[in-house]
Amino acid sequence: MDATDVLWGLCADDSRAAAALAVPFLIPLAINAHHPHRTAALAVLSGPARARHHGVASREEFLLHRNDPRCHAPDTHDDYGYEVTGYPAGWSVAAARAAITTATTELLPLLGDSDPTVRVDAAYVLATAADPAHTIRTALATGFATEGDAMVRAALLLAATEITRAHPHPPTVRWLRERWHDRAEAPEARLSAAVGWLCLTDQSAPEELRRAVDTLADNERAHAMEALPWMSAASGTNEPGLLRCRRCMLHPEEPDPEEVFWDSLF
Repeated sequence: MDATDVLWGLCADDSRAAAALAVPFLIPLAINAHHPHRTAALAVLSGPARARHHGVASREEFLLHRNDPRCHAPDTHDDYGYEVTGYPAGWSVAAARAAITTATTELLPLLGDSDPTVRVDAAYVLATAADPAHTIRTALATGFATEGDAMVRAALLLAATEITRAHPHPPTVRWLRERWHDRAEAPEARLSAAVGWLCLTDQSAPEELRRAVDTLADNERAHAMEALPWMSAASGTNEPGLLRCRRCMLHPEEPDPEEVFWDSLF
């Protein structure tokens, strides 16, 4: 097992206090274009900065950042609860996000990397950073304007949504609506924009959005979009993340395949 597997294991076991300490050391590896483990470091870099997001696909909680527990919820530890060690999980998440925020300037150039996988993972990492001055959001929009890869375009929209949930920005909400409304846009980007828009507003889903998502979110595309870390995290048993988002956000009356699976075992 290599070091990145260990880091993933710590996060999976809810032991982020140790994993968060690795974040400042992973950042130099991730931004070094010549390091042999650069992509692996970047892929796991934001793991400690997220918690309680696996299998989450509802409008209320998908792409949601809880507040900093040190400032907003000192008694409940910001709804992240406690790690298996007894340490407040929210504190570990906050520490990892603080380290990523500090390195924003160094990480932003990765959005222009020649490797689309690096661009996707860079967006995923940057989405966890604090962005009160809209620096990251501006970079995401600038990159989107020239991005030719459909999956990266989708990633940039999801990253913008995640940041906007933490730092409300009405122009981004309007931008996302324009993107899912644009029939000339790549299907992957339209779907991400639709999901993002649903997360940022409490308005009822327009019929046009419902038709677009139901038409574009087929099994083949849903499995392809598992390449986006947001979607792979949202997935459940026998249900890719995109289809889980579609069901939870637009068709909550449909049965949960994960519950059906477990019920079938008993």
